[in-house]
Amino acid sequence: MLETSARLLRLLSLLQTPRDWTGAELAERLEVDVRTVRRDIDKLRTLGYPVQASAGVAGYRLGAGAKLPPLLLDDDEAVAVAIGLRTAAGGTVAGIEDSSLRALTKLEQVLPSRLRHRVQLLHSVTVTVPAAGATVDPDVLTAVAAAIRDQHRLRFDYRNHRGDSTSRTTEPHRLAHTGRRWYLIGWDVDRGDWRTYRVDRMHPRIPTGPKFTPREAPDMNLSGYLSRGVTTSPYRYAARITLLVPAEVAADRVAPTVGVIEPIDTESCLLRTGSNSLDELAIYVALFDFPFRVHEPPELIERVRVLAARFADAVS
Repeated sequence: MLETSARLLRLLSLLQTPRDWTGAELAERLEVDVRTVRRDIDKLRTLGYPVQASAGVAGYRLGAGAKLPPLLLDDDEAVAVAIGLRTAAGGTVAGIEDSSLRALTKLEQVLPSRLRHRVQLLHSVTVTVPAAGATVDPDVLTAVAAAIRDQHRLRFDYRNHRGDSTSRTTEPHRLAHTGRRWYLIGWDVDRGDWRTYRVDRMHPRIPTGPKFTPREAPDMNLSGYLSRGVTTSPYRYAARITLLVPAEVAADRVAPTVGVIEPIDTESCLLRTGSNSLDELAIYVALFDFPFRVHEPPELIERVRVLAARFADAVS
């Protein structure tokens, strides 16, 4: 049997998992009787940890309280948190770089040497390149996430790529992160359709509300839906181009925020992308140095012919 202090830490660790525990299950894990479990639960409550008892069959879970309980992690979880904090220090959420480094410092101080060596080895051979482009206010992310959780309509001012500002009302569905930018996928109430918004261009209006009944998602594959929404829909020209290389080869060169890749067979794939400039599309695809065939739009086909002739004349 564990000593009382060690048993309380073990009990706290079990209660941190997202589930309800019956007294019998806890007793079995701790190798004590149910009465001892009840006494230990009372001790945790006395220490300020809000252990909640569920109705019906006796069960316990750790609720939210006024103080943060000790975070008990296994080896893999501790390494994952350390790597995540290091990544967050150079990420796309504004204002959390310093707090991420402070948290990482605290974690590394208490890591066992075997884990600290694993984390330090990875850091020693890794160069972190700060994220380019616009960053997101963490308060905005929190407000959007809360509206999704609570199923509240979200009103916000939105600045488009031209800098024009409009007022939007949406039923928020999901946040998405591409590695460079954060997006909100939601139902635009005024336009009666699904829309994708860049979160760094949003300024939420608080309070949110009223509540709404969630709609069926616009696509079972939300990542694919987002890629299509940010690569073709916002632009004047939507291009469909066959790349004569396997899809996995093309995926190494084409970011999901630039184009959507669909396999055709083992030797070719389809690229869907968009732009407001035909020249930008033509040059962008040519720079991949892949054999390709342009299918649409017709304006792009003609522009490629003109550019090909111009390049041929330049070396004749």
